[in-house]
Amino acid sequence: MKITYFYTGIKYLLALLFIVAIASCANRGMPDGGLKDEDPPVITRSVPENFSINFKSKEVKIYFDEYVKLKDLRKQLIVSPPMDPEPIITPMGAASKYITIELPDTLLANTTYAINFGNSIVDNNEENPYPYYRYVFSTGSYIDSLTVTGSVMDSEKRITDKFISVMLYEVDSTYTDSVIYKQKPRYITNTLDSVTTFKIENIKAGTYKMVALKEQTSNFTFQPKTDKIGFVEGVVTVPKDTSYILKMFNEIIDFKVLRPKQVAEQRIQFPFEGDYKGSQITLLDTLPSDFDFKISKDSKADTLYYWYKPKLELDSTLFLVRKGTYADTLKHKFFKADTDSLTVTGNPSGTLDFGKQFSLEGSIPLVSLDESLISIMNRDSVDVQFTTQLDTLWHKFVFDFETEERQQYKIRILPEAIKDFYGNTTDTLNFSLNTKQKSDYGNIRVNLVNAKLPLIVQLVDDKDEVKYERYADTNNFVDFFDVAPRNYYLRAIFDTNQNGRYDTGSFLNNFQPERISYHPAEIEVRANFDYVETFTLLD
Repeated sequence: MKITYFYTGIKYLLALLFIVAIASCANRGMPDGGLKDEDPPVITRSVPENFSINFKSKEVKIYFDEYVKLKDLRKQLIVSPPMDPEPIITPMGAASKYITIELPDTLLANTTYAINFGNSIVDNNEENPYPYYRYVFSTGSYIDSLTVTGSVMDSEKRITDKFISVMLYEVDSTYTDSVIYKQKPRYITNTLDSVTTFKIENIKAGTYKMVALKEQTSNFTFQPKTDKIGFVEGVVTVPKDTSYILKMFNEIIDFKVLRPKQVAEQRIQFPFEGDYKGSQITLLDTLPSDFDFKISKDSKADTLYYWYKPKLELDSTLFLVRKGTYADTLKHKFFKADTDSLTVTGNPSGTLDFGKQFSLEGSIPLVSLDESLISIMNRDSVDVQFTTQLDTLWHKFVFDFETEERQQYKIRILPEAIKDFYGNTTDTLNFSLNTKQKSDYGNIRVNLVNAKLPLIVQLVDDKDEVKYERYADTNNFVDFFDVAPRNYYLRAIFDTNQNGRYDTGSFLNNFQPERISYHPAEIEVRANFDYVETFTLLD
Protein backbone atom coordinates (compact mmCIF):
# COMPACT_ATOMS: atom_id res chain seq x y z
CA MET A 1 0.00 0.00 0.00
CA LYS A 2 2.76 2.43 0.85
CA ILE A 3 4.41 1.75 -2.48
CA THR A 4 1.09 2.34 -4.27
CA TYR A 5 0.60 5.70 -2.54
CA PHE A 6 4.18 6.65 -3.31
CA TYR A 7 3.81 6.05 -7.04
CA THR A 8 0.42 7.74 -7.08
CA GLY A 9 1.97 10.83 -5.44
CA ILE A 10 4.80 10.85 -7.93
CA LYS A 11 2.28 10.63 -10.76
CA TYR A 12 0.28 13.63 -9.49
CA LEU A 13 3.48 15.61 -8.88
CA LEU A 14 4.69 14.99 -12.42
CA ALA A 15 1.28 15.93 -13.80
CA LEU A 16 1.34 19.18 -11.81
CA LEU A 17 4.83 20.05 -13.01
CA PHE A 18 3.77 19.33 -16.59
CA ILE A 19 0.78 21.71 -16.29
CA VAL A 20 2.96 24.47 -14.80
CA ALA A 21 5.49 24.00 -17.60
CA ILE A 22 2.78 24.23 -20.26
CA ALA A 23 1.33 27.39 -18.66
CA SER A 24 4.77 28.94 -18.48
CA CYS A 25 5.40 28.25 -22.15
CA ALA A 26 2.00 29.62 -23.06
CA ASN A 27 2.73 32.87 -21.19
CA ARG A 28 6.02 33.62 -22.88
CA GLY A 29 4.33 35.45 -25.70
CA MET A 30 2.03 37.46 -23.45
CA PRO A 31 2.77 41.15 -22.65
CA ASP A 32 3.04 40.43 -18.91
CA GLY A 33 4.98 37.18 -19.28
CA GLY A 34 8.36 38.58 -18.23
CA LEU A 35 10.50 41.66 -17.85
CA LYS A 36 10.23 44.14 -20.68
CA ASP A 37 13.39 44.67 -22.68
CA GLU A 38 14.51 48.20 -21.82
CA ASP A 39 18.14 47.89 -22.94
CA PRO A 40 19.24 49.83 -26.02
CA PRO A 41 21.02 48.02 -28.84
CA VAL A 42 24.78 47.68 -28.53
CA ILE A 43 27.26 48.53 -31.28
CA THR A 44 29.63 45.61 -31.77
CA ARG A 45 31.89 47.24 -34.35
CA SER A 46 32.11 49.94 -37.04
CA VAL A 47 33.92 49.69 -40.36
CA PRO A 48 35.87 51.99 -40.61
CA GLU A 49 36.12 52.58 -36.86
CA ASN A 50 34.47 55.61 -35.28
CA PHE A 51 36.81 58.64 -34.98
CA SER A 52 38.97 57.46 -37.87
CA ILE A 53 41.49 59.88 -39.40
CA ASN A 54 42.81 60.13 -42.97
CA PHE A 55 39.40 58.84 -43.95
CA LYS A 56 39.02 57.70 -47.59
CA SER A 57 36.20 55.16 -47.46
CA LYS A 58 33.03 55.56 -49.56
CA GLU A 59 30.95 53.45 -47.20
CA VAL A 60 30.52 52.95 -43.45
CA LYS A 61 28.92 49.93 -41.78
CA ILE A 62 27.79 50.01 -38.14
CA TYR A 63 27.03 46.58 -36.63
CA PHE A 64 24.73 45.86 -33.66
CA ASP A 65 24.09 42.94 -31.31
CA GLU A 66 20.41 42.77 -32.33
CA TYR A 67 18.08 43.83 -35.10
CA VAL A 68 17.65 47.61 -35.34
CA LYS A 69 15.67 50.04 -37.45
CA LEU A 70 15.66 53.78 -38.13
CA LYS A 71 12.84 55.88 -36.69
CA ASP A 72 12.18 59.53 -37.63
CA LEU A 73 15.60 59.73 -39.26
CA ARG A 74 14.72 62.80 -41.34
CA LYS A 75 13.98 64.77 -38.15
CA GLN A 76 16.84 63.41 -36.10
CA LEU A 77 19.78 63.20 -38.53
CA ILE A 78 22.31 66.03 -38.43
CA VAL A 79 25.37 65.96 -40.69
CA SER A 80 28.03 68.54 -39.82
CA PRO A 81 29.37 70.04 -42.01
CA PRO A 82 26.46 69.32 -44.39
CA MET A 83 27.31 67.03 -47.32
CA ASP A 84 26.15 67.73 -50.85
CA PRO A 85 24.69 65.37 -51.90
CA GLU A 86 23.55 64.02 -48.55
CA PRO A 87 24.77 60.59 -47.42
CA ILE A 88 22.50 57.62 -48.19
CA ILE A 89 21.63 55.66 -45.05
CA THR A 90 20.04 52.20 -45.22
CA PRO A 91 17.96 50.25 -44.44
CA MET A 92 15.15 52.79 -44.05
CA GLY A 93 12.21 50.43 -43.65
CA ALA A 94 13.23 46.91 -42.67
CA ALA A 95 15.15 45.82 -39.58
CA SER A 96 18.78 44.78 -39.91
CA LYS A 97 21.78 44.02 -37.71
CA TYR A 98 23.80 46.77 -39.39
CA ILE A 99 23.38 50.26 -40.81
CA THR A 100 25.12 51.36 -43.99
CA ILE A 101 26.19 54.96 -44.70
CA GLU A 102 27.06 55.67 -48.33
CA LEU A 103 29.17 58.84 -48.57
CA PRO A 104 29.38 61.23 -51.53
CA ASP A 105 32.54 61.95 -53.52
CA THR A 106 32.49 65.60 -52.47
CA LEU A 107 34.01 65.40 -48.97
CA LEU A 108 36.31 68.30 -48.15
CA ALA A 109 39.98 67.73 -47.45
CA ASN A 110 41.32 68.09 -43.88
CA THR A 111 37.80 68.29 -42.46
CA THR A 112 36.20 66.64 -39.44
CA TYR A 113 32.70 65.30 -40.16
CA ALA A 114 30.09 64.25 -37.61
CA ILE A 115 26.98 62.23 -38.49
CA ASN A 116 24.59 62.56 -35.55
CA PHE A 117 21.69 60.09 -35.53
CA GLY A 118 19.98 61.60 -32.49
CA ASN A 119 17.61 58.95 -31.10
CA SER A 120 16.68 57.51 -34.50
CA ILE A 121 18.44 54.13 -34.07
CA VAL A 122 16.07 51.85 -32.13
CA ASP A 123 15.83 48.10 -31.55
CA ASN A 124 13.27 46.25 -33.63
CA ASN A 125 10.98 45.01 -30.84
CA GLU A 126 10.65 47.59 -28.06
CA GLU A 127 12.13 50.55 -29.99
CA ASN A 128 14.65 51.31 -27.27
CA PRO A 129 16.86 54.04 -28.74
CA TYR A 130 20.63 54.07 -28.95
CA PRO A 131 20.95 57.59 -27.47
CA TYR A 132 22.54 60.33 -29.56
CA TYR A 133 24.91 58.17 -31.55
CA ARG A 134 27.53 60.14 -33.50
CA TYR A 135 29.84 58.73 -36.15
CA VAL A 136 32.85 61.03 -36.46
CA PHE A 137 35.72 60.90 -38.93
CA SER A 138 38.33 63.23 -40.41
CA THR A 139 39.66 63.43 -43.94
CA GLY A 140 42.79 64.95 -42.38
CA SER A 141 45.37 63.76 -39.89
CA TYR A 142 43.47 64.71 -36.71
CA ILE A 143 39.96 65.09 -35.28
CA ASP A 144 38.86 68.64 -34.45
CA SER A 145 37.85 68.60 -30.79
CA LEU A 146 36.57 72.07 -29.79
CA THR A 147 33.01 72.61 -28.58
CA VAL A 148 30.43 75.44 -28.44
CA THR A 149 27.40 75.23 -26.13
CA GLY A 150 24.35 77.33 -25.39
CA SER A 151 20.56 77.43 -25.36
CA VAL A 152 17.69 78.77 -27.44
CA MET A 153 14.49 80.46 -26.33
CA ASP A 154 11.52 82.04 -28.05
CA SER A 155 11.59 85.83 -27.91
CA GLU A 156 7.80 86.14 -27.69
CA LYS A 157 6.23 82.85 -26.59
CA ARG A 158 6.50 80.94 -23.33
CA ILE A 159 7.33 77.61 -24.98
CA THR A 160 10.30 77.26 -27.32
CA ASP A 161 9.90 75.27 -30.52
CA LYS A 162 11.39 71.81 -30.89
CA PHE A 163 14.00 70.79 -33.45
CA ILE A 164 15.86 74.10 -33.78
CA SER A 165 19.04 74.00 -35.86
CA VAL A 166 22.02 75.91 -34.46
CA MET A 167 24.71 76.69 -37.02
CA LEU A 168 28.16 78.18 -37.36
CA TYR A 169 29.27 79.98 -40.53
CA GLU A 170 32.98 80.45 -40.96
CA VAL A 171 33.85 84.16 -41.02
CA ASP A 172 36.66 84.54 -43.55
CA SER A 173 37.50 86.98 -46.33
CA THR A 174 34.54 85.77 -48.41
CA TYR A 175 31.91 85.92 -45.65
CA THR A 176 28.88 88.21 -45.94
CA ASP A 177 25.67 88.18 -43.89
CA SER A 178 23.70 87.15 -47.00
CA VAL A 179 25.38 83.71 -46.91
CA ILE A 180 22.66 82.40 -44.55
CA TYR A 181 20.07 82.78 -47.32
CA LYS A 182 21.83 80.59 -49.88
CA GLN A 183 24.62 78.46 -48.38
CA LYS A 184 24.74 75.71 -45.80
CA PRO A 185 26.80 76.33 -42.65
CA ARG A 186 30.18 74.94 -41.71
CA TYR A 187 28.88 73.28 -38.52
CA ILE A 188 25.41 72.39 -37.38
CA THR A 189 23.58 70.77 -34.48
CA ASN A 190 19.97 70.46 -33.32
CA THR A 191 18.07 70.85 -30.05
CA LEU A 192 15.93 67.83 -30.99
CA ASP A 193 12.58 67.36 -29.25
CA SER A 194 13.26 67.43 -25.53
CA VAL A 195 15.67 70.21 -24.59
CA THR A 196 16.44 73.82 -25.45
CA THR A 197 20.18 73.43 -24.99
CA PHE A 198 22.66 72.64 -27.75
CA LYS A 199 26.24 71.51 -28.19
CA ILE A 200 28.25 71.84 -31.41
CA GLU A 201 31.20 69.46 -31.24
CA ASN A 202 34.32 68.69 -33.26
CA ILE A 203 34.91 72.30 -34.28
CA LYS A 204 38.22 73.71 -35.39
CA ALA A 205 39.55 76.96 -33.93
CA GLY A 206 38.33 80.04 -35.76
CA THR A 207 35.83 82.88 -36.00
CA TYR A 208 32.20 82.14 -36.76
CA LYS A 209 28.74 83.66 -37.12
CA MET A 210 26.22 81.79 -34.93
CA VAL A 211 22.67 81.50 -36.22
CA ALA A 212 19.70 79.39 -35.10
CA LEU A 213 16.81 78.45 -37.41
CA LYS A 214 13.41 76.88 -36.89
CA GLU A 215 12.79 75.75 -40.46
CA GLN A 216 9.68 74.65 -42.29
CA THR A 217 11.87 72.83 -44.80
CA SER A 218 15.18 71.38 -43.62
CA ASN A 219 17.59 72.92 -46.12
CA PHE A 220 19.69 74.81 -43.53
CA THR A 221 19.20 78.17 -45.26
CA PHE A 222 17.10 81.07 -43.98
CA GLN A 223 13.71 81.58 -45.65
CA PRO A 224 12.27 84.72 -43.98
CA LYS A 225 8.69 83.99 -45.09
CA THR A 226 8.48 80.74 -43.14
CA ASP A 227 11.46 80.37 -40.77
CA LYS A 228 12.21 81.72 -37.32
CA ILE A 229 15.73 82.98 -36.72
CA GLY A 230 17.96 83.78 -33.77
CA PHE A 231 21.55 85.02 -33.84
CA VAL A 232 24.45 86.13 -31.70
CA GLU A 233 25.40 89.74 -32.38
CA GLY A 234 28.94 90.04 -33.70
CA VAL A 235 31.06 86.93 -34.12
CA VAL A 236 31.85 83.86 -32.03
CA THR A 237 35.50 83.02 -31.39
CA VAL A 238 36.44 79.37 -30.81
CA PRO A 239 37.87 78.39 -28.37
CA LYS A 240 36.19 80.60 -25.79
CA ASP A 241 34.63 79.68 -22.45
CA THR A 242 31.20 81.16 -23.19
CA SER A 243 27.70 79.72 -23.29
CA TYR A 244 25.44 81.51 -25.77
CA ILE A 245 21.70 82.31 -25.66
CA LEU A 246 19.84 82.76 -28.94
CA LYS A 247 16.36 84.30 -29.01
CA MET A 248 14.13 83.01 -31.81
CA PHE A 249 11.84 85.40 -33.69
CA ASN A 250 9.92 85.92 -36.92
CA GLU A 251 11.21 88.77 -39.02
CA ILE A 252 8.84 91.25 -40.64
CA ILE A 253 9.58 90.61 -44.29
CA ASP A 254 9.73 93.40 -46.87
CA PHE A 255 6.39 94.57 -48.21
CA LYS A 256 5.42 93.14 -51.58
CA VAL A 257 2.10 92.89 -53.44
CA LEU A 258 1.35 89.83 -55.55
CA ARG A 259 -0.76 89.55 -58.68
CA PRO A 260 -4.27 91.05 -58.29
CA LYS A 261 -7.41 89.03 -58.91
CA GLN A 262 -11.03 89.95 -59.59
CA VAL A 263 -13.08 88.39 -56.76
CA ALA A 264 -16.39 90.28 -57.21
CA GLU A 265 -17.94 92.54 -59.82
CA GLN A 266 -16.45 95.68 -58.26
CA ARG A 267 -13.81 94.25 -55.94
CA ILE A 268 -10.20 93.28 -56.65
CA GLN A 269 -8.02 91.24 -54.34
CA PHE A 270 -4.36 92.13 -53.72
CA PRO A 271 -2.46 89.43 -51.79
CA PHE A 272 0.62 90.83 -50.06
CA GLU A 273 3.63 89.96 -47.95
CA GLY A 274 5.08 91.95 -45.06
CA ASP A 275 3.55 95.00 -43.39
CA TYR A 276 0.88 96.65 -45.54
CA LYS A 277 0.41 99.76 -43.36
CA GLY A 278 1.21 102.95 -45.24
CA SER A 279 0.82 101.33 -48.66
CA GLN A 280 -1.08 103.00 -51.51
CA ILE A 281 -2.82 101.46 -54.52
CA THR A 282 -3.45 103.68 -57.55
CA LEU A 283 -5.34 102.71 -60.70
CA LEU A 284 -3.41 103.98 -63.76
CA ASP A 285 -6.07 104.68 -66.36
CA THR A 286 -8.49 107.34 -67.60
CA LEU A 287 -11.31 107.26 -65.08
CA PRO A 288 -14.80 108.81 -64.96
CA SER A 289 -15.20 111.96 -62.88
CA ASP A 290 -17.36 110.19 -60.30
CA PHE A 291 -14.88 107.35 -59.77
CA ASP A 292 -14.28 106.41 -56.14
CA PHE A 293 -12.59 103.57 -54.28
CA LYS A 294 -11.97 102.12 -50.82
CA ILE A 295 -9.25 99.79 -49.59
CA SER A 296 -9.87 97.32 -46.79
CA LYS A 297 -7.87 94.57 -45.10
CA ASP A 298 -9.07 90.99 -44.79
CA SER A 299 -9.47 90.22 -41.09
CA LYS A 300 -7.68 86.86 -41.35
CA ALA A 301 -5.57 86.69 -44.51
CA ASP A 302 -2.72 88.87 -45.83
CA THR A 303 -5.00 90.38 -48.44
CA LEU A 304 -6.08 93.91 -49.36
CA TYR A 305 -9.38 94.53 -51.17
CA TYR A 306 -9.79 97.35 -53.69
CA TRP A 307 -13.48 98.33 -53.87
CA TYR A 308 -14.43 100.71 -56.70
CA LYS A 309 -17.39 102.42 -58.35
CA PRO A 310 -18.85 102.86 -60.89
CA LYS A 311 -18.27 99.77 -63.03
CA LEU A 312 -15.40 100.20 -65.47
CA GLU A 313 -15.69 99.39 -69.16
CA LEU A 314 -12.11 98.19 -69.43
CA ASP A 315 -10.58 94.90 -70.49
CA SER A 316 -7.47 95.47 -68.43
CA THR A 317 -5.59 98.15 -66.54
CA LEU A 318 -2.45 98.83 -64.54
CA PHE A 319 -2.15 99.40 -60.80
CA LEU A 320 0.73 101.21 -59.12
CA VAL A 321 1.45 100.00 -55.59
CA ARG A 322 3.73 102.10 -53.37
CA LYS A 323 5.06 101.98 -49.86
CA GLY A 324 8.15 103.94 -48.88
CA THR A 325 10.83 103.08 -51.43
CA TYR A 326 8.83 100.11 -52.73
CA ALA A 327 6.96 100.58 -56.02
CA ASP A 328 5.53 98.03 -58.42
CA THR A 329 3.25 98.22 -61.42
CA LEU A 330 0.82 95.32 -61.78
CA LYS A 331 -1.39 94.42 -64.71
CA HIS A 332 -4.98 93.44 -63.99
CA LYS A 333 -7.50 91.86 -66.35
CA PHE A 334 -11.18 92.54 -65.64
CA PHE A 335 -13.81 89.81 -65.96
CA LYS A 336 -17.39 89.23 -64.90
CA ALA A 337 -17.97 88.08 -61.33
CA ASP A 338 -20.77 87.96 -58.78
CA THR A 339 -21.95 91.18 -57.17
CA ASP A 340 -21.17 91.68 -53.48
CA SER A 341 -24.22 91.84 -51.21
CA LEU A 342 -24.34 93.67 -47.90
CA THR A 343 -24.65 91.83 -44.60
CA VAL A 344 -24.14 93.55 -41.26
CA THR A 345 -23.12 91.73 -38.10
CA GLY A 346 -22.78 92.89 -34.51
CA ASN A 347 -19.70 92.14 -32.48
CA PRO A 348 -19.74 90.86 -29.80
CA SER A 349 -22.99 88.93 -29.61
CA GLY A 350 -24.48 87.86 -26.31
CA THR A 351 -22.34 89.10 -23.42
CA LEU A 352 -20.69 92.52 -23.50
CA ASP A 353 -17.78 92.52 -21.06
CA PHE A 354 -17.01 95.69 -19.13
CA GLY A 355 -14.43 97.79 -20.95
CA LYS A 356 -15.39 96.33 -24.34
CA GLN A 357 -17.34 98.07 -27.10
CA PHE A 358 -20.05 96.95 -29.48
CA SER A 359 -19.44 97.43 -33.21
CA LEU A 360 -21.26 96.99 -36.52
CA GLU A 361 -19.26 95.34 -39.26
CA GLY A 362 -20.25 95.05 -42.92
CA SER A 363 -19.35 92.62 -45.68
CA ILE A 364 -18.87 95.78 -47.77
CA PRO A 365 -17.11 98.84 -46.30
CA LEU A 366 -19.59 100.92 -44.29
CA VAL A 367 -19.48 104.67 -44.94
CA SER A 368 -22.38 106.32 -43.11
CA LEU A 369 -24.67 105.78 -40.15
CA ASP A 370 -27.70 107.87 -39.15
CA GLU A 371 -27.84 107.82 -35.35
CA SER A 372 -31.39 109.25 -35.39
CA LEU A 373 -32.57 105.91 -36.81
CA ILE A 374 -30.90 103.91 -34.05
CA SER A 375 -32.06 103.30 -30.51
CA ILE A 376 -30.56 101.52 -27.52
CA MET A 377 -32.91 100.62 -24.66
CA ASN A 378 -32.19 98.87 -21.40
CA ARG A 379 -34.30 96.25 -19.62
CA ASP A 380 -36.54 98.97 -18.19
CA SER A 381 -37.22 100.39 -21.68
CA VAL A 382 -35.17 103.47 -20.87
CA ASP A 383 -33.27 105.05 -23.75
CA VAL A 384 -29.49 104.82 -23.43
CA GLN A 385 -27.43 107.66 -24.84
CA PHE A 386 -24.68 106.64 -27.22
CA THR A 387 -22.21 107.92 -29.80
CA THR A 388 -20.67 106.17 -32.79
CA GLN A 389 -17.38 106.48 -34.59
CA LEU A 390 -16.26 105.10 -37.94
CA ASP A 391 -13.14 102.94 -37.77
CA THR A 392 -11.62 103.81 -41.14
CA LEU A 393 -9.09 100.98 -40.99
CA TRP A 394 -11.69 98.23 -40.76
CA HIS A 395 -14.66 100.25 -42.10
CA LYS A 396 -16.88 99.50 -39.12
CA PHE A 397 -18.90 101.63 -36.68
CA VAL A 398 -17.97 101.44 -32.99
CA PHE A 399 -20.61 102.27 -30.36
CA ASP A 400 -19.77 104.01 -27.12
CA PHE A 401 -22.32 103.96 -24.30
CA GLU A 402 -22.26 103.57 -20.53
CA THR A 403 -23.02 100.07 -19.30
CA GLU A 404 -24.43 98.90 -15.98
CA GLU A 405 -24.29 95.61 -14.10
CA ARG A 406 -26.81 92.86 -14.83
CA GLN A 407 -28.39 94.86 -17.59
CA GLN A 408 -29.83 94.00 -20.97
CA TYR A 409 -29.50 96.30 -23.96
CA LYS A 410 -31.70 96.15 -27.05
CA ILE A 411 -30.18 97.82 -30.10
CA ARG A 412 -32.64 98.57 -32.90
CA ILE A 413 -31.46 99.87 -36.28
CA LEU A 414 -34.15 101.05 -38.68
CA PRO A 415 -33.98 100.83 -42.49
CA GLU A 416 -31.77 103.40 -44.24
CA ALA A 417 -29.71 103.92 -41.06
CA ILE A 418 -26.62 102.23 -42.51
CA LYS A 419 -25.14 102.73 -45.94
CA ASP A 420 -22.24 100.94 -47.50
CA PHE A 421 -19.78 102.13 -50.13
CA TYR A 422 -22.17 101.20 -52.97
CA GLY A 423 -25.22 102.85 -51.39
CA ASN A 424 -26.77 99.62 -50.15
CA THR A 425 -28.87 99.77 -46.99
CA THR A 426 -30.30 97.18 -44.64
CA ASP A 427 -33.70 96.26 -43.37
CA THR A 428 -34.44 96.60 -39.66
CA LEU A 429 -31.70 95.07 -37.54
CA ASN A 430 -32.00 94.03 -33.90
CA PHE A 431 -29.23 93.11 -31.53
CA SER A 432 -29.34 92.09 -27.87
CA LEU A 433 -26.48 92.40 -25.37
CA ASN A 434 -26.22 91.42 -21.72
CA THR A 435 -23.83 92.49 -19.00
CA LYS A 436 -22.84 90.50 -15.92
CA GLN A 437 -22.26 91.64 -12.38
CA LYS A 438 -18.97 93.23 -11.45
CA SER A 439 -18.63 90.41 -8.92
CA ASP A 440 -18.48 87.95 -11.83
CA TYR A 441 -15.01 89.30 -12.65
CA GLY A 442 -11.71 89.67 -10.83
CA ASN A 443 -9.31 92.62 -10.50
CA ILE A 444 -5.52 92.50 -10.54
CA ARG A 445 -2.93 95.06 -9.52
CA VAL A 446 0.53 94.19 -10.85
CA ASN A 447 3.45 95.75 -8.99
CA LEU A 448 6.47 95.99 -11.28
CA VAL A 449 9.83 95.50 -9.54
CA ASN A 450 13.06 96.57 -11.33
CA ALA A 451 10.89 98.06 -14.06
CA LYS A 452 12.55 99.97 -16.88
CA LEU A 453 9.67 102.02 -18.21
CA PRO A 454 7.87 102.09 -20.55
CA LEU A 455 6.47 98.56 -20.42
CA ILE A 456 3.57 96.89 -22.18
CA VAL A 457 2.03 94.57 -19.57
CA GLN A 458 -0.23 91.82 -20.87
CA LEU A 459 -2.38 88.95 -19.65
CA VAL A 460 -2.26 86.12 -22.19
CA ASP A 461 -3.87 82.68 -22.40
CA ASP A 462 -2.15 79.32 -22.80
CA LYS A 463 -1.84 79.97 -26.55
CA ASP A 464 -0.09 83.32 -25.92
CA GLU A 465 -3.10 85.23 -27.24
CA VAL A 466 -3.39 88.65 -25.62
CA LYS A 467 -6.57 89.02 -23.57
CA TYR A 468 -5.83 92.23 -21.62
CA GLU A 469 -3.16 94.88 -22.02
CA ARG A 470 -1.99 97.92 -20.07
CA TYR A 471 0.78 100.45 -20.72
CA ALA A 472 3.10 101.46 -17.88
CA ASP A 473 5.03 104.65 -18.65
CA THR A 474 4.86 106.65 -15.42
CA ASN A 475 3.96 104.27 -12.56
CA ASN A 476 5.58 101.01 -11.45
CA PHE A 477 2.19 99.30 -11.35
CA VAL A 478 -0.76 98.60 -13.64
CA ASP A 479 -4.35 97.70 -12.84
CA PHE A 480 -6.48 95.18 -14.71
CA PHE A 481 -10.16 95.64 -13.88
CA ASP A 482 -13.06 93.33 -14.75
CA VAL A 483 -10.93 90.39 -15.80
CA ALA A 484 -12.87 87.29 -16.88
CA PRO A 485 -12.20 84.33 -14.54
CA ARG A 486 -9.68 81.84 -15.96
CA ASN A 487 -5.95 81.12 -15.86
CA TYR A 488 -3.57 83.65 -17.38
CA TYR A 489 0.12 84.18 -17.96
CA LEU A 490 1.58 87.59 -17.17
CA ARG A 491 4.24 89.12 -19.39
CA ALA A 492 5.93 92.47 -19.94
CA ILE A 493 7.29 93.87 -23.19
CA PHE A 494 10.18 96.32 -22.86
CA ASP A 495 8.98 99.03 -25.26
CA THR A 496 12.44 100.28 -26.15
CA ASN A 497 11.37 102.60 -28.97
CA GLN A 498 8.23 103.72 -27.08
CA ASN A 499 5.84 103.07 -29.95
CA GLY A 500 3.31 101.12 -27.88
CA ARG A 501 3.76 97.74 -29.58
CA TYR A 502 6.12 94.78 -29.71
CA ASP A 503 8.83 95.06 -32.37
CA THR A 504 10.63 92.04 -33.72
CA GLY A 505 14.28 91.83 -34.80
CA SER A 506 16.18 91.84 -38.08
CA PHE A 507 19.22 89.76 -38.97
CA LEU A 508 20.57 91.95 -41.78
CA ASN A 509 20.02 95.12 -39.76
CA ASN A 510 21.67 93.41 -36.77
CA PHE A 511 19.12 94.18 -34.07
CA GLN A 512 17.35 91.85 -31.69
CA PRO A 513 13.60 91.77 -30.97
CA GLU A 514 12.32 93.77 -28.04
CA ARG A 515 12.71 91.88 -24.80
CA ILE A 516 9.76 90.07 -23.24
CA SER A 517 9.73 88.77 -19.66
CA TYR A 518 7.21 86.26 -18.32
CA HIS A 519 6.06 85.99 -14.74
CA PRO A 520 7.21 82.54 -13.60
CA ALA A 521 3.82 81.32 -12.35
CA GLU A 522 0.43 80.91 -13.97
CA ILE A 523 -2.16 83.25 -12.46
CA GLU A 524 -5.65 82.02 -11.62
CA VAL A 525 -8.29 84.75 -11.65
CA ARG A 526 -11.49 84.02 -9.74
CA ALA A 527 -14.76 85.88 -9.70
CA ASN A 528 -15.19 88.57 -7.03
CA PHE A 529 -11.53 88.51 -5.98
CA ASP A 530 -8.98 91.33 -5.92
CA TYR A 531 -5.38 90.27 -6.43
CA VAL A 532 -2.03 91.96 -5.95
CA GLU A 533 0.73 90.33 -7.96
CA THR A 534 4.43 91.19 -7.73
CA PHE A 535 6.25 90.92 -11.02
CA THR A 536 10.03 91.09 -10.62
CA LEU A 537 11.76 91.89 -13.90
CA LEU A 538 15.28 90.54 -14.08
CA ASP A 539 18.13 92.52 -15.61
